[in-house]
Amino acid sequence: MRVARGGEVMAPNTPADPVQNVDARDLSEWIVRLVETPGHGGTYNATGEVQQFGDMLEEIRGAFGSDATFTWVPTAFMAEHEVAPWMHMTNWTPPEGQTVGMNQVSVAAATQAGLTFRPLADTARDTVEWWNSLSEARRAAPVAGLPAELEAEVLAAWHARA
Repeated sequence: MRVARGGEVMAPNTPADPVQNVDARDLSEWIVRLVETPGHGGTYNATGEVQQFGDMLEEIRGAFGSDATFTWVPTAFMAEHEVAPWMHMTNWTPPEGQTVGMNQVSVAAATQAGLTFRPLADTARDTVEWWNSLSEARRAAPVAGLPAELEAEVLAAWHARA
């Protein structure tokens, strides 16, 4: 939603941070195929392939033809301003400390068992279309994401640092 709106977007840490995405539709279709096809017992890591966060944002920006620009704000600075990984910065966790490796899980077994991925641009467009189909009251009360006021405050502080 934020990238689609455009303008200056606060982005977490560095463009090289790892991220993994899987569209719930791809995941559910794959699970049904696994259940319907004998011989696929076992354990799978079923998330997306590892991608760099900056590449993901560029793909989303391209999906909308957005004028978004990304200002990369370090983890420590975000923490000082109470910007929470995953909750405010959706789909991002710091690639260090307790979450090191979280977005770097091999999905090789799952892809060998038939997990496929639709283009991220399709997922982004469909997600925005779904969000816009919700009632105004529901859209006024998001449960995740960075509130516009907090983003503006942190970006202003980032730009003002000496």
